[in-house]
Amino acid sequence: MLPVVRSPLTRRQFVSTVSGVSLASLATRWPATADGRKPDGIGFIVAGDTHYLADKASPGQMDPRSQEICGRLVDTFNRLPGSDLPAEVGGGKVLALRGLIHVGDIIDTGDKQGGVAEEMQRTEWNAFIQDYGLTGLDGRLNCPTYELHGNHDSPTGTGHVIERIIERNRSRPNLSNVSFNGLHYSWDWGAVHFVNVGLVVGNDESISRKRRYAALDSLRFLESDLRDKVGNSQKPVIIAHHIDIKRYSQPCDLDIPASDKEWDPCDVRAFHKVIESYNVIAIFHGHTHVRNVYRWDGQSANASQGKLVLNSDNASHFSGEAQAFFYVELTEKELVVREYQTQDGWKTGEFSRIQWVSPFVPT
Repeated sequence: MLPVVRSPLTRRQFVSTVSGVSLASLATRWPATADGRKPDGIGFIVAGDTHYLADKASPGQMDPRSQEICGRLVDTFNRLPGSDLPAEVGGGKVLALRGLIHVGDIIDTGDKQGGVAEEMQRTEWNAFIQDYGLTGLDGRLNCPTYELHGNHDSPTGTGHVIERIIERNRSRPNLSNVSFNGLHYSWDWGAVHFVNVGLVVGNDESISRKRRYAALDSLRFLESDLRDKVGNSQKPVIIAHHIDIKRYSQPCDLDIPASDKEWDPCDVRAFHKVIESYNVIAIFHGHTHVRNVYRWDGQSANASQGKLVLNSDNASHFSGEAQAFFYVELTEKELVVREYQTQDGWKTGEFSRIQWVSPFVPT
């Protein structure tokens, strides 16, 4: 198990990333509560790879195993606020949840075509909607949901899940920006800016070669969103997408075919170039079904410095008992990430004795 990380960036390392910017200008501003009290912070969930699965023999019905474990996960989310945090990860209570960010692979059958696949996709999506809703008032989940798509939802950028996310974005509350195609979007919680950019971040328009997955202009949206909504403010930013970065942090070599890779290394480099001057305090993704927390410098798979990347475990996959998700807190000065996990398909669960902390402004 990785050691507890209390201060991933030293003061010297942090200052080098924001050279020329007054540290005072980075101070976050949290609005007071109605009675003038200082708020405790903002709590939210990051989860992914739920893989809602329909019964192939009866595609209008959910697979019983998938329905059970996905349902118990939502029950777990709803029980979490107000529960105790272990002393090993700071103690105190879990905050009320501002929302849940789903980092993709909502359903399991969106990457399949023909036969009963389309009916299975609709059944799986409908089960997700019944559980998660949109606003925290229209599903079983007691907080709003901010989902993006993964490769099991739509590797080609078409289909039922893509259409439904675009539809939901038309009424998703409190968004600050939506891409021209209606799929990617951003919003603010407190003093932090959030951006959901889907399956992968791409495409670098200077490169015309074929990619394995459709990026649906996510790179262009991210670049324009950060320019227009963040600018030179050094406002803290959190980005979410689905595919993992680490495996594809390779040289951008146009002589090596990239269509066999899930994420073109040239697009990975372009992604880092877009965000490197911004105060990106965390990048969340899923896909690997294994929790992994690491630093990313845009070039190396084993960087010692760079942006903090948090790869969430599968949250309710039908094939196993071990699952996990991240519980995240934002305070006036730092991001705190903890993992909540189960070994029995959410019949029980507990916090892992580890946390990751990233300061907005070093003290």
